[in-house]
Amino acid sequence: MVNWIYFPKSDKPTTTAKAVVSVFEGAASKIESASHQLASNEVLAEVARGLEQIGFQVEVGKKVAEKIRVPVLFGMNGKLEKAFEADAFHEQEGFVLEVEAGRGVTNNQFLKDLFQACMMQDVNYLAIAVRNTYRTNSDFENVVRFFNTLYASSRLTLPLKGLLLIG
Repeated sequence: MVNWIYFPKSDKPTTTAKAVVSVFEGAASKIESASHQLASNEVLAEVARGLEQIGFQVEVGKKVAEKIRVPVLFGMNGKLEKAFEADAFHEQEGFVLEVEAGRGVTNNQFLKDLFQACMMQDVNYLAIAVRNTYRTNSDFENVVRFFNTLYASSRLTLPLKGLLLIG
């Protein structure tokens, strides 16, 4: 079963966010963490076609030309100085998607994904897919608690319009 939640909770999920959820729901039998232990790249491969159909560019390999690079900093004469890589990117919507497997929560990779999306030029939305359960941990629920706390607090304001978490 695919679980998902959209932040801030006071906003209705965007059409693109709902389309991303639909892509994951369509692949649920192949990617469900309760029955499969796929690596993040294997999950991305299962949802790639569906993401492409809704306008995303999707990373297809580990070679430089196969990666999705989103600009972060520009230097002398407007030359790209720094970019972060994304698993998938919908340029028109400014929507980045990151797919994480076991280290999504264990190594706080979801926090790195959040930070990088906040630094990317013209990125308004972030989706992070984590496992519902990894080993004995409820990864999705743990990340939901973290983002509930983040959005409930007024101590940190994100430059993103919305964040979609998929489990």
